[in-house]
Amino acid sequence: MSSSGLPTLSSAQVKQVDALAAERFGIPVEWLMETAGWQIACFVRQRAAVVCGVGNNAGDGLAAARHLDRWGRLASVSCVDKSRLKGPAARELEALRRIGVEVGDELDIEDAEVIVDAIFGTGLSRAPEGKFAKWIDAINRSGKSVIAVDVPSGLDAETGVAYSPTVQADVTITLGLPKPGLLKLSGRVLVADIGVPIEAYEAIGIAVPHDLFAQGDLVRL
Repeated sequence: MSSSGLPTLSSAQVKQVDALAAERFGIPVEWLMETAGWQIACFVRQRAAVVCGVGNNAGDGLAAARHLDRWGRLASVSCVDKSRLKGPAARELEALRRIGVEVGDELDIEDAEVIVDAIFGTGLSRAPEGKFAKWIDAINRSGKSVIAVDVPSGLDAETGVAYSPTVQADVTITLGLPKPGLLKLSGRVLVADIGVPIEAYEAIGIAVPHDLFAQGDLVRL
């Protein structure tokens, strides 16, 4: 149990819960990704640059970008390597392509008021390198407000170790349940409901308060 009274979810448990949601409860990862994107987009009230990596975290960012574009709040979308996107994340990329939103291969944050960090999710266990590190450094140097998707990129979601570099997020919107490493963050952390059945958590031994989101779908950690 976390210091906030909420249980936490490890990287391995995220995968277990995603699989259970799909196989036992008929809620595929695509639905969870779409809801995650919706939650992020609803929170963003300024023109945003969405910066994506290569995994499912990128898919959450791409889903958010599609909604932000529809609402006139999208400045740009950048992806470290579009060719590495697979499954649901690749489908989110295709959905953006079909509505004419360009996803750039180079970081484009100049015309944005806020940056959405969707570079790394829960699976990171070593310091970012290469283009990933370059983009994180540029985000931190930009002086712009940053909203991180699930965990700030560069943070070890298990231990809370902030590798060099790590995105300095003003707000982190963590998905479903908090991740253990977020308990050490000094920044604002919000827990977002993305539609994971409580029964999926209970199936792996995690007791979640049934009224967790009774007062709203974003809860302060």
